[in-house]
Amino acid sequence: MCYTQSRFKALLSACVMSLIATTGWSQSLTWLGTLGSDQSEAYGVSADGSVVVGWSSNAAWQYRAFRWTAWGRMQDLGTLGGYNSWANGVSANGAVVVGWAEIAPYQPRAFRWTAAEGMQDLGTLGGDWSWAWGVSADGAVVVGVARNAEGEVRAFRWQNGVMQNLGTLGGYWSEAYDVSANGAVVVGRSYNTDLLLRAFRWTVDGGMQDLGTLGGCCSSALGVSADGSVVVGEARNAAGQLRAFRWQNGVMQDLGTLGGDESWAWGVSADGAVVVGWAEDAARQKRAFRWTAAGGMEDLNTTYASLLTNGLVLVEARAISPDGRYIVGWGYITSWHREAFLLDTRCTAHNGDVDRNGCVDDADLLAILFAFGSAGSNLGRVDVNCDRTVDDADLLQVLFNFGSGC
Repeated sequence: MCYTQSRFKALLSACVMSLIATTGWSQSLTWLGTLGSDQSEAYGVSADGSVVVGWSSNAAWQYRAFRWTAWGRMQDLGTLGGYNSWANGVSANGAVVVGWAEIAPYQPRAFRWTAAEGMQDLGTLGGDWSWAWGVSADGAVVVGVARNAEGEVRAFRWQNGVMQNLGTLGGYWSEAYDVSANGAVVVGRSYNTDLLLRAFRWTVDGGMQDLGTLGGCCSSALGVSADGSVVVGEARNAAGQLRAFRWQNGVMQDLGTLGGDESWAWGVSADGAVVVGWAEDAARQKRAFRWTAAGGMEDLNTTYASLLTNGLVLVEARAISPDGRYIVGWGYITSWHREAFLLDTRCTAHNGDVDRNGCVDDADLLAILFAFGSAGSNLGRVDVNCDRTVDDADLLQVLFNFGSGC
């Protein structure tokens, strides 16, 4: 099908020439599949949402670290010689993946993976095992937990081939879960001198700081903002219940629940404004949540109900992109099938390239024409300007960009 300039003008004249910017809510939910079984969970997402990492069991029921991309789908990252591996974090550009992998059965080691170098064993603190949990935005700094030569378990910070022992809060055990964008602030949990588990925030200059609790015995820091000033995690309240918290300027805030007793925060946006995790609802069921100061805690299953059909449930949100747009975690496809998900919470406008093949062409124009007049929140890519309708504005966007990228 060819379109001359005169035909383009004719089509344009038939459209309403209104290009007023609108706020769109044409979100999308992608289930990422598995490596051959019925289980996968997502633990990290790149800044642009194009790369997701986590674990999936394969057809042999071995746990394997995966790296999922929109164009290549789910890739098994292998192991360091054993059976199992697990990916926990990814750099901002999606190029560096960290986690743990077995060097032999039941002998885990922290790893750092890149496409060029494959899976690199980061070593230990002198002992026999290590795990990596978090990575800086540029992929240069890795944090996690390792055993030392004395058999003690310690939080570590790895950079340029050197694994640094971060110490403890006075007890015998510590573990690092996340690191700020520049690698300077590390958060995790450690036993104190009273053998109580406490959330910590570590800096090069200040060492390890106890962040306290919500009135109970214990706490854990699991996520940190880009500049290291906001920390999220879980803490016991005075009643002994687990509660998601957000810590800033020395104050630990209880983020509440979805009607049940307990909650747990896993991730936070770069500016510290958006927190994700899981919380119990009134029926004591575990549900993925998003929290903001303005909106409080919301059940993602309610907010994005239009994307969930046939019993699909978002159970746990594990990570969020720096800008707060993309959320990853896991949910139930059926009562026995758990699967990793990628939730795009914003409009997915794409300048008319409806099928995302890099070229705005006849196929994109036909997709708009066939869907023309449709309305609703589940229109996907044909709702180019994300105003919940396929209308003149969407058609104009395709026509103005016709031929680009081809």
